[in-house]
Amino acid sequence: MEGTSESDAEVLWDDVVATLEENDLPGATIAMLQSCTPTGLEDETLHVSCSSRFVQRTLGRLAAQLDETATAVAFQPVHVVVEVSRTERAPRQRAAAPEPNPAPAPEPVPERARRRAKNPLVEDVTPTDSLLTFDRFVEGPQNKFAFDAAKQVANGNRNYNPLFIYGKSGLGKTHLLRAIQNYLAQNDPDRACVYRVATDFIDDYSRAMKNARAGAAEALAENYHSIDVLIVDDIQLMSTATGTIGFFYDTFNYLVGHGKQIVLAADRTPSELGMGQSRFDERVTSRLDSGMTVSVQVPDYELKLQLIDAFYERMRADAREQHVPGMDAHISEELRRVMAERAGTNIRVIEGYVQSCLMLAFQRETLGTTITEEDIIGVAEQKWPTGQRRVTVEQIQEVVEHTYGIDHDGLVGGRRNKELMEPRHVAIFLTRELTDNTLADIGKHFGNRTHATVKHSIHVVEQGMRDDRVLQDRIARIRDAVLE
Repeated sequence: MEGTSESDAEVLWDDVVATLEENDLPGATIAMLQSCTPTGLEDETLHVSCSSRFVQRTLGRLAAQLDETATAVAFQPVHVVVEVSRTERAPRQRAAAPEPNPAPAPEPVPERARRRAKNPLVEDVTPTDSLLTFDRFVEGPQNKFAFDAAKQVANGNRNYNPLFIYGKSGLGKTHLLRAIQNYLAQNDPDRACVYRVATDFIDDYSRAMKNARAGAAEALAENYHSIDVLIVDDIQLMSTATGTIGFFYDTFNYLVGHGKQIVLAADRTPSELGMGQSRFDERVTSRLDSGMTVSVQVPDYELKLQLIDAFYERMRADAREQHVPGMDAHISEELRRVMAERAGTNIRVIEGYVQSCLMLAFQRETLGTTITEEDIIGVAEQKWPTGQRRVTVEQIQEVVEHTYGIDHDGLVGGRRNKELMEPRHVAIFLTRELTDNTLADIGKHFGNRTHATVKHSIHVVEQGMRDDRVLQDRIARIRDAVLE
């Protein structure tokens, strides 16, 4: 839209207000709209001046409706910007003659605030997700690096770009990603921060491709390019979507190249994302690993006790504040230590465990008794059955093959290339650890290898776990997958 005179802005604003009057808006809102003065119309933007920040804030809640109405009236896209005038004005009467001495030009709204308001990818944080803050995250040695890196990113540290957090499901990755989003929403709301699970990202791309002729693909790229902070969770779910990976790669390069922040999470390292039949090639995985890559690991006893104590106190406080019955019960410190001893490693399940114990404790208190250690153990056995299935060599091999993206012949065969040696060593090591097989029996399951060869593989892994934190974490995740 070419630059036009102020009278054109007045005519358009009059039509917008008249149209909105027909939509049964509250009288106070109509009065606010009528009190505003249009100051200019250029580059598809209608600037409107108001007399107070209260009016600006109230009309800001109608931003989408104002844009939609102005676009309908003008028969082309129009974005309405409501700005506070430096000098107060009397309410303007519609259709009155223009003032001979217009007020000084209003200060412009920050460009990134305007982009955020116009970007449909930016969504409000839901009440449930708003609870996932840094303050409510339980820090321990197993997640400290990831926790510190997430806080650095939230505070604008550009040295952590991209930030890639990996670890098995249920260890707090999503909590950290949402905490970044929540921090920005509270402390820097003008920044356009978008959180997407990889499946949502795939859906965005697929819908745009179906409507490519209508310009949807270009619009989607423009919206993603307009983001200040892009957060993508469970990115491993994108591994077979070739077209989406290409679009993500282009978006990644654009955002990083323009100083924007990217935060990613997955259940494996960037290099592991490229294994097997994955469509993440080396070009993509090297970009994912080009910034700060940190892991969240399974909690040990001390962290599990911290988590249980934190969940226990938080649930009781929330129950009192929200008047929720059945949760404000008492569990002694001694019993909470028993809970930590019996708990598994999935933090989401631990939280449910604490909730179940609190509810049981409340039931006991209503009957005049208290929760016992036997009660605690009974709840734990429901969450984590002790009668785990017997582990076989074949189960270990299957999990290792899936993790590294190799076939069975590659794992047990005679080839000695680098891509096969590590998974072979790991599988032999875990077979020795998780089964009762002798070294000779293990050798038979791995291509009739000798006793000495099996012993060498075990030594390689033991040495590697002392020196390589990534290998240590990878083996822990494989072990957990075998035992699930």
